[in-house]
Amino acid sequence: MSTSAKVAVGGVAAGVILLWLLPFWAALLVMIGVPAIAYLTLDPSQRRRLRRVTRKELGR
Repeated sequence: MSTSAKVAVGGVAAGVILLWLLPFWAALLVMIGVPAIAYLTLDPSQRRRLRRVTRKELGR
């Protein structure tokens, strides 16, 4: 199994656990908020590079 597949499976598992443990709105806030905060912590040059890169290339 590739590294990106392992990360995807882990993300889905974490999402299911959050939905089970927390109310729906709190789990949704965590699942959307964490990637959004991670994006906002990038430098402007890193954000530009991330926007340029296609989704296929992100796993490399």
